[in-house]
Amino acid sequence: MSEKIHKPSHGSNNSLGIKSLLGTEFLEKKQIDQVLKYSFLFKELLDAGKPIPQTLAQKTVILLFFEPSTRTRSSFELAAKRLGGNTLVLTKEGSSAEKGETLVDTAKTVEAMQPDVLVLRHPSAGSPFHLNQILDIPVVNAGDGFHEHPTQALLDLMTLQQFKGKIAGLKVLIVGDIAHSRVARSNIYALKKMGAEVSVCGPPTLLPPKVEQMGVEVYYELDQAVKNKDVIMTLRIQFERLNPGQSPSRGEYSKFYGISESVLKSAKSDVLIMHPGPVNRGVEISPEVADGSRSVILNQVGNGVIVRMAVLHLLTGGELPEGLV
Repeated sequence: MSEKIHKPSHGSNNSLGIKSLLGTEFLEKKQIDQVLKYSFLFKELLDAGKPIPQTLAQKTVILLFFEPSTRTRSSFELAAKRLGGNTLVLTKEGSSAEKGETLVDTAKTVEAMQPDVLVLRHPSAGSPFHLNQILDIPVVNAGDGFHEHPTQALLDLMTLQQFKGKIAGLKVLIVGDIAHSRVARSNIYALKKMGAEVSVCGPPTLLPPKVEQMGVEVYYELDQAVKNKDVIMTLRIQFERLNPGQSPSRGEYSKFYGISESVLKSAKSDVLIMHPGPVNRGVEISPEVADGSRSVILNQVGNGVIVRMAVLHLLTGGELPEGLV
């Protein structure tokens, strides 16, 4: 996993102590704990039907999405609105980017409209880091190339905490297209900081060189990989990013690396099944497993809104009323 971004140098007066959320690689455990703490506080309020603090009232969140997205974009938009904020969604299609405007010029134009937060998804690794250096407002990385997707990792941690009661000591297996997965990278960083044991499994052509240097155990045989695991996190095969020499056929992948009920016979009986979506049913995971009792895929989606509420709340300096924290 060779795409390396230099550590940003910035500070903030908010309780996270950072101006922007750029990647889990640079988060400390206490910062992850803070996001999770506020996420569960918001979940308690939502589950109880209690009013949500309108900490984004009179504030605007701009979503600058230069790649397709359903879950991430809509959950950021819902998160901002639940906190009382306004949102503006800008995509590459129909924007001045199609006329040749650079990302920097687009971002500066957007900042001139005086928003309070910029959420960026972009195909180029490092683009949120670059904008963070030139913009005064917080930048949230919603996925940059193959590099990172920090809020996905944070919502995955919340889901693990919710269903397992802990993260430290869990044995987590990530299966699939590790080489092209920003989700895998962010999760490896975050899970290890929280004390989980992480391993990866996939075809050799879909595992990045020297991935073991990230502190993970590497498997090539799925039946061996799933043994004694508490969590199996399967990834979408990103066929659109693969060249013909890298890409197994869908049938081949399903046969050797697809998560099915027969494969799960080797795993723990209470193993959790996770997937960041969208799911290629019958390829990386069977419909029976995706819809089964061990699957928390839809819980991940719901927690995505809550975690992004916590992130937006914290980055804008929000506090909860006394007695809730």
